[in-house]
Amino acid sequence: MTTSILDTKRSELGNVVRSFRAVFLAVGAFSFVINVLLLVPSIYMLQIYDRVLTSRNETTLLTLTIVMAGLYVLEAALEFVRSRVLVRASAALDVSLSSRVFNASFDRSLQGRGGSPVQAIGDLTNVRQFLTSQGLFAFFDSPWTPIYLVVIFLLSPWLGIFALAGALILALMAYITERLTGPALAEAIRCAISANAYAAGNLRNAEAIEAMGMLGRLRERWSSRQNRFLALQAQASDRAASIGAATKFFRLFLQSGILGLGALLVIENQMSAGGMIAASILMGRALMPVELGISSWRGFVSARSAYARLDELLQAHPARRESLSLPRPAGVVSAENLVVAAPGKREPILKGIGFQTAAGRLVAIVGPSGSGKSTLARALVGIWKPLSGAVRLDGADVHDWNKEELGPWIGFLPQGVELMDGTVAENIARFGSIDSERIVSAARQAGVHELILRLPHGYDTPIGENGIILSGGQRQRVALARALYADPALVVLDEPNANLDEAGDAALMKALQQMKQEGRTAFVITHRTNVLNIADEIMVIVDGSIQIHGPRDQVAKALMSKLQPPAGPSGPVPAQTKAMP
Repeated sequence: MTTSILDTKRSELGNVVRSFRAVFLAVGAFSFVINVLLLVPSIYMLQIYDRVLTSRNETTLLTLTIVMAGLYVLEAALEFVRSRVLVRASAALDVSLSSRVFNASFDRSLQGRGGSPVQAIGDLTNVRQFLTSQGLFAFFDSPWTPIYLVVIFLLSPWLGIFALAGALILALMAYITERLTGPALAEAIRCAISANAYAAGNLRNAEAIEAMGMLGRLRERWSSRQNRFLALQAQASDRAASIGAATKFFRLFLQSGILGLGALLVIENQMSAGGMIAASILMGRALMPVELGISSWRGFVSARSAYARLDELLQAHPARRESLSLPRPAGVVSAENLVVAAPGKREPILKGIGFQTAAGRLVAIVGPSGSGKSTLARALVGIWKPLSGAVRLDGADVHDWNKEELGPWIGFLPQGVELMDGTVAENIARFGSIDSERIVSAARQAGVHELILRLPHGYDTPIGENGIILSGGQRQRVALARALYADPALVVLDEPNANLDEAGDAALMKALQQMKQEGRTAFVITHRTNVLNIADEIMVIVDGSIQIHGPRDQVAKALMSKLQPPAGPSGPVPAQTKAMP
């Protein structure tokens, strides 16, 4: 079904648009009065030719001119008010939807659905701009076209038939414009979005692209998408230009043709000269909405596509439901038959995991690459929704827990460190209110306080997008400080020492020891034996399932027994020293 800007189907976006129904009705009322006032030039011209010139009465001319000027002022005032109403309505629409669209776009990005995260914001801007464009006025003014045609029929049936035929032909041209250019423009917009998303996604990895000479090949792939967009756009533009030229020719022909036909009727004494001029003006007004609609068709198609994408986005990602506020968790973590797949996939990565960990325990998670350790980390903090089962923190499902409330009690350090554009202090404070004491405390726990002080502006140093001014180890330690900020009840660290030097590794061990002393629950994914040495529990994950989970010494003993080689003919073969997985 074709979706329009004023779609009335019962969807969230449609309901928001319908909430502005009173505004659109008011604009329609303004349009009615404006279109009535647009009869003034024709009436004035008719009176000048048929009354003033025949009577040569200057008083009548002055009176008509004053009335005409006053009505013109009223029309201009109504046009001004109508435009201001639509501008404010479009701004109010943006305010009503911007937060919701932002959240839905974030959810789509979080679930790995693809596309550009900022495309939805651009679509909302596109719809808002169309609501303030001249193209929208064509929709409000087009219902009054029959009124002008009726007035022309009253002046002369022959001129009325001529004007009606012209309006029908122009309407047919508008339909042809839609059929010939609409699909091509819609496909061109999709190709443009795809090309832009591809470029943005790849150019974020500029250093690797430059170092390994991949720019040319990536540019060729982007160019193929861009060229497809340009070809479709050119095709649609060529067709629109051809129809536009034909429309302009036909409109000019109608403008002159109605004068010629009117002149013939005047010669045959079937109408007055004033009526001829008035009919010409009225036909111009009658055909203006059709012509304006054709000239604005590209903007309308773009806004219609943007509206459809917004509607699809909001339906695919409903608003997060409100949940009852819960107190600060103690840190008891359990998993119940947990099955998790990557967003948008059905093939499980974690396969029926179940465990329970008491509050204040340090759990080391080990296993081969691709076994599901990072997936478990995402499930523990509620990022990825399970296919079945649940992760519970103090008995509450972490995925359904209001993240605005749960977030302060969670510390998370992903394997791919993500810092945001802002100062060091803002990143550590998670872009909340700046609490200097808590920020410095978290930085000291992460062993990064002295490093931060050596930056150009200390804690107030802007770090750029993704912390570009920091080294990999510095980014990881700042991210660790962010995870430890405000004493969270549950901390999940995915390879926290992957980029750390000896000093950073020592600071991490100290932070983990402090968390144990303070009774905070921590899950640490690692391959380093020094973390295993201080862990309370070890969890071994292989192929998406827990192979072993229990107290450190018990698990270590079980692993060592598995590594013990079988006895040979002359006794046991000495086992080679092997690091724990």
